[in-house]
Amino acid sequence: MFDNLSYKLDRAFKTLKGTGKITEINVATTVKEIRRALIDADVNYKVAKDVTDRIKEEALGRDVLIAVSPGQLLVKITQEELTKLMGGEKEEINLKGDPSVLLISGLQGSGKTTFSGKLATYLKKQGRQVLLVACDIYRPAAIEQLKTLGEQIGVEVYSEPENKNAMEIAQNAISYAKKTGKKTVIVDTAGRLAVDEVMMNEIAALKEKLNPSETLFVVDAMTGQDAVNTAKTFDERLNFDGVVLTKLDGDSRGGAAISIRHVVDKPIKFISTGEKMENLDLFYPGRMAQRILGMGDVVSLVEKAQQTFDEDEAKRINAKIRKNQFNFDDFLSQMEQIKKMGDIKDLLGMIPGMGKAIKGMDIDDDSFKPIEAIIRSMTPQERENPSLIDGSRRKRIANGSGRTIQEVNNLMKQFGDMRKLMKQMNKMGGAQKAMAAMNPKNMGRR
Repeated sequence: MFDNLSYKLDRAFKTLKGTGKITEINVATTVKEIRRALIDADVNYKVAKDVTDRIKEEALGRDVLIAVSPGQLLVKITQEELTKLMGGEKEEINLKGDPSVLLISGLQGSGKTTFSGKLATYLKKQGRQVLLVACDIYRPAAIEQLKTLGEQIGVEVYSEPENKNAMEIAQNAISYAKKTGKKTVIVDTAGRLAVDEVMMNEIAALKEKLNPSETLFVVDAMTGQDAVNTAKTFDERLNFDGVVLTKLDGDSRGGAAISIRHVVDKPIKFISTGEKMENLDLFYPGRMAQRILGMGDVVSLVEKAQQTFDEDEAKRINAKIRKNQFNFDDFLSQMEQIKKMGDIKDLLGMIPGMGKAIKGMDIDDDSFKPIEAIIRSMTPQERENPSLIDGSRRKRIANGSGRTIQEVNNLMKQFGDMRKLMKQMNKMGGAQKAMAAMNPKNMGRR
């Protein structure tokens, strides 16, 4: 996400390195490069010009402190202006009403149905009783997809496969929700391959009749500036309440995320990455600006960890670390927890400085597979007590996992080093930090 933009912005800021003060000439050169980077990322030209004009004005109006270089100051100003451009503060969804009705709109292929499932998962974690409603009467696969997602996340799906009246289905679903005590109704509507009058009339009528507490427009971030234009068209008819950006983990240049708020004057409320139902995040403009500038997003990383890691499990692991008993079973358990947090490359990108280090690297959940294969080829006794694993056992483990003896040896060495590091850090009161030293891409390799 935003890899190319981050790289180009970093290159732009480097033009100020070595200069002792900000001048109109060196700022103009840097701002020109920033504008070019934004336009290359598919940011609307007028938006890119407006924000870079403000950056230039701010930079020339500030004195550079002795402790701050011109480059650092311009990064700070750019972060501030990008944050303002994307909305300034996060905005939660409105859940008023009993039940609260959330109307999901967007083009076909934008990820509406998957988002509906993710939103249901998000709200369920908050303790809300949720009902998903299948109102895409034109695409039978959409109803089946929603049912499959509902079974996966343990949320009931209301559908009337034979009924071709979306309004009736939605109204019946709301009545059903009231009878069954569901506090939130998520209505997944039909999409089209392009904006057309039939589609707009149907979704507009649904909004008028249902009077939802929140109408969300779901847009595929990979469509770039087209996403912004489509959002504008929908907003003119629907006056929606907020935007959801999906597929931000794809080959997205990021322009939609940066400029959509400015164009439609509606907040981005959620961002979605990956196919996992847990991969949905509230949109924080300030945090996103930091990530765009390669500054990481530690706060979001910590929040994801808090949502995923079980407190009792953490206490159990810490107790084993203190006794130097952390074994391969514990390591497997920790890997499973990390995978639940989301896309691995996305998580690494939240660590300051890691964005540049992993640029162009192929890092995903498959990065864990060689390690898992090796560990699962060990006997229960070997996983419990790694010191049992001698040369002949290593050869057997390599054959059983389909990996090389060298990979097994490297994993054993790195696991041993990690245990030592955990023991040392535990003495300093920070055993948990040792887990962060484990990069799944490198475990088991040179």
